[in-house]
Amino acid sequence: MSGEKLNADSDVRCKIAKEAATLLYFGAAKEYKQAKVKAAKTIGSNFLPSNLEVALELDKIADMLEGPARKERLIKMRKEALKIMKIFKDYCPILIGSVWRGNIRQGSDIDITLYHDTTDEIVDALKENGFKISKTERTTETKMGTPKSSFHIYVETAGKQTAELVVRNSEEAGSKRKCEIFGDEISGLNVKELERLLNENPAEKFLPV
Repeated sequence: MSGEKLNADSDVRCKIAKEAATLLYFGAAKEYKQAKVKAAKTIGSNFLPSNLEVALELDKIADMLEGPARKERLIKMRKEALKIMKIFKDYCPILIGSVWRGNIRQGSDIDITLYHDTTDEIVDALKENGFKISKTERTTETKMGTPKSSFHIYVETAGKQTAELVVRNSEEAGSKRKCEIFGDEISGLNVKELERLLNENPAEKFLPV
């Protein structure tokens, strides 16, 4: 394949990734696959960029449109996350998602994973600490042929941020999961790591580039 052909293909992939990211940012598509297929059709090509390519373009769009306020909001959300995590410090809390990555955008929430076998204790502790619970639900997903159950709690913080706490069985603590968007391992941040980050570089991003 010639260099010109490679460059042309790369340009098309980039255009589709940007279009898909735009669709996701403005809510014209909800899922990455849907956004990529729709973008490819708009551009008139069969190329589909990777989720990573789209995610990086989405981060650029959010930076451009939201400006300095985006960084300020990220720091605020990380501080709110730390408050929650300290309450549940005995349950191996891990900050994941866009607040961990640093690639938040309008509508992003705080995602925290906890490991505990009694979900009622988590719910009661949230209520005792003044969190408004909007919804709870239990879900099951199959990984490597094994069903895994998790309990999801949706809350509003004192700082008017929305957060989703995912409670997994204690035996799963320490297990690693692969990110379907970025393709790397979801390492996240524990309490000490988040404290250090807020003291040293509170707006740092964790993107695999």
